[in-house]
Amino acid sequence: MKKAAVARAADVRSYLSLESTREQIARALPSHMTADRMLRVAATSLLKTPKLMECSTESFAKALLDCSALGLEPDGRRAHLIPYGNVATLIVDYKGLIELARRHGDVALWQPVSVKAKDKFSWRNGIIEHEIDWLNDRGALAAVYSHVRYKDGTDDYEVMTLAECEAIRNRSRAGKSGPWVTDFEAMCLKSCIRKHSKRMVLSAEFRDALERDGDRFEDIPKAEDVIVMPKRKDPAQDQTPAEPVVETPMGEQIDGSGEVEV
Repeated sequence: MKKAAVARAADVRSYLSLESTREQIARALPSHMTADRMLRVAATSLLKTPKLMECSTESFAKALLDCSALGLEPDGRRAHLIPYGNVATLIVDYKGLIELARRHGDVALWQPVSVKAKDKFSWRNGIIEHEIDWLNDRGALAAVYSHVRYKDGTDDYEVMTLAECEAIRNRSRAGKSGPWVTDFEAMCLKSCIRKHSKRMVLSAEFRDALERDGDRFEDIPKAEDVIVMPKRKDPAQDQTPAEPVVETPMGEQIDGSGEVEV
């Protein structure tokens, strides 16, 4: 490392050891998370991505605090801290977006799925039929889709072709590095989720994740375009039937184990 980079590295490492940092993180985190764990995960991210230690302390602090405010750990699964030059940037993973949708919404299932060239795939009147032969080679990535099931059982789908995903990558300022390079398929799934979210009822927390995400491109819904889902009363405390928020509900993603996998 050059001398300036060495100085920045010392600053980033020392930032994580300060008591004031722990206090800042604790104030930003939701009640179910602890500052000590967040700092440990952040320290691990420095070991996994040493170039983060060459980033400015200010950018690293902002990325970490944004991540804390969302209640997502920068564990490389739900969220990533990525260096762009000397700027540390928060990239929210699609699994992180889905976790927020489940945590703060009417989501019953939200599943992004990859379509490969040899899969049997059809779209008829808004309904997808997708058959996969898991015992043979599926071929190259051809498209992705997002499947939402609302808590009333309604299904909704959004599809993106490979060309549409490439177009989004080309518009992204992070398109030539980071997850777009190392995890292209996962970023295609994330792009489809974000496109789908534009016509869904969103919680304020989900909207915040879109706004704080460092991988910004033209298709991200602006704050004024997002429908924010109001806080609902506990049915046990209020027996009055709730007024419907929208004509169609909202969704989420998990697999059979309750975890979201790439």
